[in-house]
Amino acid sequence: MAVWIESIEAIDHWEPGYWVERGWNKVAEVHATSVIDTVAVDMTIIGPDHRKLVPIGGIAYAGARGISKVEVQTDGGPWEQAELRTPLSQLTWVIWRYNWPYQPGMHTFTVRCYDANGTPQIATPSPPEPNGATGLYSRSMML
Repeated sequence: MAVWIESIEAIDHWEPGYWVERGWNKVAEVHATSVIDTVAVDMTIIGPDHRKLVPIGGIAYAGARGISKVEVQTDGGPWEQAELRTPLSQLTWVIWRYNWPYQPGMHTFTVRCYDANGTPQIATPSPPEPNGATGLYSRSMML
């Protein structure tokens, strides 16, 4: 089935668009977001101090604003800075990695990012409508 544009109307003032009329934000700027994709228990490495390290990795994104920093928190402790891979462009995901000093037991890992302006990811969870989902990503697991 073909779809054709049947008419276009030019106006000299702002009017709410289709989604704005339905309660969505008129700016529609992407929120900074980050996720944990892997806790690579089967790929441990030995650090310079001879401790066993578990690579934890994921992605972060803030649209055209870019990402300046990603941090990982373990079990509510201090935030530790992750390494960032140079993105392919300003509009692509940033891949991040943190080498966590292994400790056996149940652990919860949380990630947060900062856009290129240094503005942190919004920590308070909110649903997608009307301004886009927010909140920090956490992952719990027995190691």
